[in-house]
Amino acid sequence: MLLADLVAVSASVASTTKRSVKVAELAGLLARLDPAEVVPAVAFLTGEPRQGKIGVGWASLRRLESDPADRPSITVGELDEALSEVAGTTGTGSVASRSALLAALFARATPPEQDFLHRLLLGELRQGALAGVMVDAVARAAGVPVDRVRRAHMLSGDLDHTARVALAEGADGLDAIGLQVGRPVQPMLASTANSVAEALAGGMEASVEWKLDGARIQVHRSGDQVGVFTRNLNDVTHRLPDVVELAAGLPSASFVLDGEVLGYIDGATPSSFQDTISVFARDDGSPVRGLVPFFFDVLHLDGDDLIDEPLAERRRALVQLTSRFAVPAVATCDADEAERFLQEALASGHEGVMVKDIGSRYEAGRRGKAWRKVKPVRTLDLVVLAVEWGHGRRRGRLSNLHLGARDPDGGFVMVGKTFKGLTDEVLAWQTERFLSLRTNEDGHVVHVRPEQVVEIAVDGVQVSPRYPGGVALRFARVRGYRADKEPADADTIDTVRAMLPGA
Repeated sequence: MLLADLVAVSASVASTTKRSVKVAELAGLLARLDPAEVVPAVAFLTGEPRQGKIGVGWASLRRLESDPADRPSITVGELDEALSEVAGTTGTGSVASRSALLAALFARATPPEQDFLHRLLLGELRQGALAGVMVDAVARAAGVPVDRVRRAHMLSGDLDHTARVALAEGADGLDAIGLQVGRPVQPMLASTANSVAEALAGGMEASVEWKLDGARIQVHRSGDQVGVFTRNLNDVTHRLPDVVELAAGLPSASFVLDGEVLGYIDGATPSSFQDTISVFARDDGSPVRGLVPFFFDVLHLDGDDLIDEPLAERRRALVQLTSRFAVPAVATCDADEAERFLQEALASGHEGVMVKDIGSRYEAGRRGKAWRKVKPVRTLDLVVLAVEWGHGRRRGRLSNLHLGARDPDGGFVMVGKTFKGLTDEVLAWQTERFLSLRTNEDGHVVHVRPEQVVEIAVDGVQVSPRYPGGVALRFARVRGYRADKEPADADTIDTVRAMLPGA
């Protein structure tokens, strides 16, 4: 298949908000691929080349000055081979060699293909072909139930491989993919509820568990072999010797555990997510000490897969295996009891609770209602300082907001950005509004007069050297614009700093 055909489908998928249209477009393309093209094509369409990061940055791509080709000629297989060659070019003279390989590739690419390659290599391919949509598309193209694809993807941890099996071997091939200790599993995810009462609607009995603000891990043990993996299924065994040592000492020779690691201040107060992740993900690759693991699920134990067992059974096995390293939980259907447990979690320095259906299986994929996270919603009234032009389906509209808190001494201090929580109607309104407030443009950034107040929901704030105020918003999203407030009514930088853990 020509790369141009894949690029055209990518553009079509990016241009629509309708999931059904995305799935149909992707399924049609998948059905036309040769078997050898499935793995690289799925990787390209989800924006994650199978070669991973190949060390090509913005500066390198800017130096590639080549006129685009008039007609498409690159195939999907040729692009995959070219990226493998670039990734494998190392050592003395490798920078020049990689540049030459990329220059040759870009010289053969048409304008749409060059744009696609730029965004693919920089990790900026926002086209809406995320894993959930691709799973549905694979199921349609292969003519198999989507649940079979989703389960195989969860157990293999590899969407590209799952797609190849589905298209080549059908349902039987997918069913043959099982849980394998030592191979990371796609994690189960949670949706959001506004309160524990909402999460328990209908009298559901639930396991209400502390929601820790740490880094998610998955721990596998088979005999003397222990593996530790991240939420993204990266192997970090060598980084977490304390976790490895703990796992090796548990009273079982075979298990798969789902949990988190987090740091503590003075051995008592949980560290902020920022502090935990800055230690966990530091660049030097050296072993990290002092992070404490806590576990909330067990997927395999002593030769038995538990993913299809109800959570109540998994929870009992988890506590028996991990003892004090099991996340605190209470089983209840009473909203008042769950609320009291939430307050205990908050008082202990954690960010909320998880409310999990006591009868649910372990299932990766869409964020369903079997697991619900409940965290107090905190809001800030901030002022918009600038707005960025959008990408993909938001192209031509002002999208990403630069947010400022009021400085009591005058002016505003930037504390973060967000493009979340914006409906099409709001995007249209704010494009018109901020163009009317425009003072100047700097590339894709439109600077505006600081006159518009917006209500922002956040999960918290963290220390950040990136912004002049020294703090940054965490998971900011728009609640609504405040026509009733003037910039002088906005929250101050002192209010934002007061939200820091331990402040």
